[in-house]
Amino acid sequence: MANLLQIAGLKAFYRDFQALFGVDLYLDAGETVAVIGANGAGKSTLMRSVAGVLSNQPEMVVYKGEPIGALSAPDVMARGIALVPEGRKLFASMTVEENLLIGTYGRKVDGPWTLRGVYELFPILQERRHNPSTALSGGQQQMVAIGRALMSNPQVLLCDELSLGLAPVVIKDIYAAFPRIRATGAAIIIVEQDIGQALAVSDRVYCMMEGRITLTGRPGELDRAQIHAAYFGADQHELG
Repeated sequence: MANLLQIAGLKAFYRDFQALFGVDLYLDAGETVAVIGANGAGKSTLMRSVAGVLSNQPEMVVYKGEPIGALSAPDVMARGIALVPEGRKLFASMTVEENLLIGTYGRKVDGPWTLRGVYELFPILQERRHNPSTALSGGQQQMVAIGRALMSNPQVLLCDELSLGLAPVVIKDIYAAFPRIRATGAAIIIVEQDIGQALAVSDRVYCMMEGRITLTGRPGELDRAQIHAAYFGADQHELG
């Protein structure tokens, strides 16, 4: 059976600067895959490429057997791939509920995720639904960003640096929602700098360094030395 999402030989550029060098990655239905790596490794560029924010050759990203690498972000979302972007990117002039409803624009399929479903997943958002998004804490804003993506009823959810800048207790609350998201049948790619968190929630892990995949495997198969070498480079001394 073909993979739900297949990334093959993906290259990405910002004008003359090449950020990705032939990245290969796959995602199966219902699976959670983590992508780890230090700042500048290319993780966010990978997510932006899959989501259609960066355009590529069509065959570099294949979804359900269809080459989508050259499609625009709205077209990619309409096919069932939604991005929770790094930094959340909420609309400051809109309320929580208005930000959530933006996720329904261009939606072509019905599914489990409605305002009611998102509010059941994150009850605090229902309490704050009429507040401007800027009045929320960082963790609550991240919940809005996740909820907005879910409102498109995606089959693939791309989560870019969910834990960045958040307290550990808040990160725990956000990741506690993922079993329910997976229960709807969605497959998930999580970009994380927190190696422990990535290993705890994923079926498989990819490590990136300098725009390339340096290691892949299942969490139980990878030891600390392997991950450290793939994350920092084999010539780096182990930290702490």
